[in-house]
Amino acid sequence: MSTQKNDAAILRWTQVIGLAQGGNVPPPRRVEKTDAEWRAQLSDEQYHVARRKGTERPFSSELCSLFEPGRYNCVCCDLDTSYGMQRVETTCSVCDAHLGHVFPDGPPPSGLRFCINAVSLRKAKSPE
Repeated sequence: MSTQKNDAAILRWTQVIGLAQGGNVPPPRRVEKTDAEWRAQLSDEQYHVARRKGTERPFSSELCSLFEPGRYNCVCCDLDTSYGMQRVETTCSVCDAHLGHVFPDGPPPSGLRFCINAVSLRKAKSPE
């Protein structure tokens, strides 16, 4: 019974494609800044990845060895993201930061593989 509940909550590739083509749910707020404001807020690498849709070098971020459960937020606006080879871009719905891509060749049960640039995220502070 609990396996069925968990399987129902798993996002499938067809749902990812539907969201990519039809739009995501409206964000709780929008963050829009000038290019100069983003450059002042972010490191060069964060700016390259999050604002210019770049990709970080594999295993170059300290988050790659962190392995801590918890929430990870968008480095630009601090909101965590909830939502051949076809590449579907993963962006922050609040500020449009490029986070990475999702692919349909991942492990069961969802079959999804999220290739997220760790430099685009920061670990959220635990509620006290």
